[in-house]
Amino acid sequence: MSDTSPSDSPETPDFDEMTRDIAEVPAVEVIVTVAVNLMSAAAVKLGLTEEGDKYKDLDEARKLVSALAGLLDASTTEISSFHAAPLKDGLKSLQLAFREASLVPDEPGQGPGEKYTGPVYG
Repeated sequence: MSDTSPSDSPETPDFDEMTRDIAEVPAVEVIVTVAVNLMSAAAVKLGLTEEGDKYKDLDEARKLVSALAGLLDASTTEISSFHAAPLKDGLKSLQLAFREASLVPDEPGQGPGEKYTGPVYG
């Protein structure tokens, strides 16, 4: 019989430790991290990486850009402009890239996330 508990196994995550780690992270850092992850994933789905069109999927990109816009809309008053301004700039760049990548561009105000940001013009 082993003296180790199931949580000592390398395959089993230590949820208590993970909870303590998360508890120590300020909300602003969590929000910014999630926003950056959404931005990165959207850039890949827009074909803006070195691999270009290999992972391009505009349907997926639309979802990611819309989620990013919603997150920023909901959290802008909760995070400082120091954090919000560059994220909003990145969002606008992604929205413009989406418009350029679309064979049939959305009408202004109908693009991904524009219900949160307002129309984006190139």
